[in-house]
Amino acid sequence: MARLLHNLLLLTVGLTLKIRGMGYWFFVYGYCALCTGVALLKLGWNIILRPSTTFQWTVRETPPACLNDTSLGTHCYVKIKESGLRFHYVAAGERGKPLMLFLHGFPEFWFSWRHQLREFKSEFRVVAVDMRGYGESDLPSSTESYRLDYLVTDIKDIVEYLGYNRCFLVGHDWGGIIAWLCAIHYPEMVTKLIVLNSPHPCVFTDYALHHPSQMLKSSYYFFFQLPYFPELMLSINDFKALKSLFTSRSTGISCKGRWLTTEDLEAYLHALSQPGALTGALNYFRNVFSVLPLSQSEVKSPVLLLWGERDAFLEQDMAEACRLYIRNHFRLNIISGASHWLQQDQPDIVNTLIWTFVKEGEGRKNYRNL
Repeated sequence: MARLLHNLLLLTVGLTLKIRGMGYWFFVYGYCALCTGVALLKLGWNIILRPSTTFQWTVRETPPACLNDTSLGTHCYVKIKESGLRFHYVAAGERGKPLMLFLHGFPEFWFSWRHQLREFKSEFRVVAVDMRGYGESDLPSSTESYRLDYLVTDIKDIVEYLGYNRCFLVGHDWGGIIAWLCAIHYPEMVTKLIVLNSPHPCVFTDYALHHPSQMLKSSYYFFFQLPYFPELMLSINDFKALKSLFTSRSTGISCKGRWLTTEDLEAYLHALSQPGALTGALNYFRNVFSVLPLSQSEVKSPVLLLWGERDAFLEQDMAEACRLYIRNHFRLNIISGASHWLQQDQPDIVNTLIWTFVKEGEGRKNYRNL
């Protein structure tokens, strides 16, 4: 009798998990279908308003001059033997100084860290990477190649191939997600973790499931699950949607003095208009639902979380909730009036806060011994 009850209990638990799993994927694909319907309506409206230009866009063949600005650093490449991929990065500062590694978000590339490369090269070996599928780094063709574990391993391999065993790791948006995961899985590699407008992955998952307003703001996660169609929607009208992410009143950079120049914007379009570039960037999203929730979640490194108050994509309440997963010093700074594109929107404030954080416990001169 006891064995029968035990078997029934196991069966019940198994069925419950299966039902929950089916419900999860039903929700994902149902919301995906809803977002697709909305996108189709937008496409139809664009065709009505601009029938001759909707399906026109230009591949930027020549990089703008700002991408070759020598004050930002030197363009370098590293070939990772294990993955076979070649990564592009821009580096400045003396070799042998402590490594400060910058990871960009979507839809960005190394150039988003231009203000930090200039600022921190005096005391650090600063490196801004084009992550897998972005910029001049290799672009694997399969969606499977953008699994989170591969993306995290990329960063570990890059640190090692640069000749370091640890670094000050700085990440924004998707780069922030990868930075959190690096600190979780390779705590010995992360001296200090600095994250901009990117919540701990467990916080994001839990919060979005319980707050419809955040789920609505994250609807693009579901839309991007589709093949081909998101690439089309981001390309029509000469990449109008990408331009508006950085320039519109609702989602763009808030600080008037920091608005992207025409040349800055062309730098982004040069990177993202190349064949396959948008697919590589979107493949990050196309793997995210298969790995959440995380099996490991604790962060043992000291953490600085910087948050733009006017982030159009992420609600501020998630920032404080990150404290639950950190087993070390945690500092949160909410930057008033700043957008999601924090390091470009308020670079002076961001740089000052990073300096304060990295200097805590020891002076700048001592970093040479790290």
